[in-house]
Amino acid sequence: MGFELVQEVINAEHRLKASMIGSDIAALDSLLADNLVFINHFGHRVSKQDDLALHQSGLLSISSIELSDLQIEPHGNSVLVYVNADIVGTYNGADASGRFVFSRVWLKEYGKIQVVSAHSTMLL
Repeated sequence: MGFELVQEVINAEHRLKASMIGSDIAALDSLLADNLVFINHFGHRVSKQDDLALHQSGLLSISSIELSDLQIEPHGNSVLVYVNADIVGTYNGADASGRFVFSRVWLKEYGKIQVVSAHSTMLL
């Protein structure tokens, strides 16, 4: 299961990136677990509903994401992902671009792979 799960997560990471850029609510809804806890670079806990609302409202707009230094570590039916991201976007009309590092926990349950936990830090 290890190699197949890693490939599934790599594909899911690409879908997540595309859905964030396109503010694709249906895709984000599918990729994010209902009980997601995301700690953003301000240290705020963000739920799946909060994240979807940001994209749906247009408050958050991402025009590009360039990923680098991807590290993937499978652990049973979960996979830890560590990745750097250069993001260009706006929040509430103001520039919100920057370099970030993300950690994500993907969990495969009931044949579905979803992010259950995520954390971001802004690199200075």
